[in-house]
Amino acid sequence: MKGLRKHLAWLPVGLMLAACGSGAAEGGKGAAKPVSLLNVSYDPTREFYREYNAAFQAYWQQSTGQTVHIKQSNGGSGKQALAVRNGLKADVLTLALAGDIDAVNGGAKQLVQPDWQQALPDNSTPYTSTIVFLVRKGNPKNIRDWGDLVQGDVQVITPNPKTSGGARWNFLAAWAYGRTLGGDAAAEQYVGELFKRVPVMDAGARAATISFTQRGLGDVLLSWENEAHLAVQEGKGEFEIVTPSLSVLCEPSVAVVDAVADEHGTREVAEAYLRRLYTDEAQRMIGRHYYRPSNPEILAEFTDRFPQLDLVKVADFGGWSKVHTDFFGDGGVFDRIYSRGK
Repeated sequence: MKGLRKHLAWLPVGLMLAACGSGAAEGGKGAAKPVSLLNVSYDPTREFYREYNAAFQAYWQQSTGQTVHIKQSNGGSGKQALAVRNGLKADVLTLALAGDIDAVNGGAKQLVQPDWQQALPDNSTPYTSTIVFLVRKGNPKNIRDWGDLVQGDVQVITPNPKTSGGARWNFLAAWAYGRTLGGDAAAEQYVGELFKRVPVMDAGARAATISFTQRGLGDVLLSWENEAHLAVQEGKGEFEIVTPSLSVLCEPSVAVVDAVADEHGTREVAEAYLRRLYTDEAQRMIGRHYYRPSNPEILAEFTDRFPQLDLVKVADFGGWSKVHTDFFGDGGVFDRIYSRGK
């Protein structure tokens, strides 16, 4: 697990920045002054944006003659949104869910335009994902679907929904399965039993992956699809992916932080940075990193990577505003379940 271990040092300080550029030479005499861009993102995008940032830097240098230095901040999506709201100067956001981008406007200043989702195609969602199970070699607990997570002595690893966007997707996927057992009452009972089996809740998805793959905690990890594939690749036979019959359509979202981009004078490059995610080149890069491209034609090129399964949407729960209030707000369903499980 060399790649995951390499990032362990990032975890205690979720806002630690890693420069993804290295001062490329300016594009000839009279080139524009170099510009810096900060992308504040969620936990498991590190590998994708490392490649994308390098490609965008080369593109921008060639097309404009200007050097762009891209800095990257990764952490639990909810925690990242709070950091931006409290003053972290992000030029762009690439967070785990639309609700976290909305949340950056919760302070005294409006940082992002209210209609930010209309700025880019597909409601500013250039890629999607889903939630799968990561199990140990040979699947010793014989985990095939959601019902198996609450059988016997199975222990489940998932991050904290209060800080992690991935954990909120995990929660909704589990709730959707629980509803099939008899509505919301059955869902609350099922999810409550599941969380009794969670020995530790990390702040973000990458930390949860490390707890499972390196610390040896738990029998199954509820994981972003791309993160599970990375763990399988780096685990060299130690882990397997189980795709459940039902999951959730995860819709990570992107936006320019208008107030910061205007303050920094980076609006042009920030908008280009996000627009370029929709090009065929970037969409194929997205697929190679096991995210599901938003372009259906490019997605079709990766059908061998992405099994078909039933997917619920956040709209099925009333949208993110209602979800935050009902499930993850103070005194909401998660608090009720967690307090009972202590």
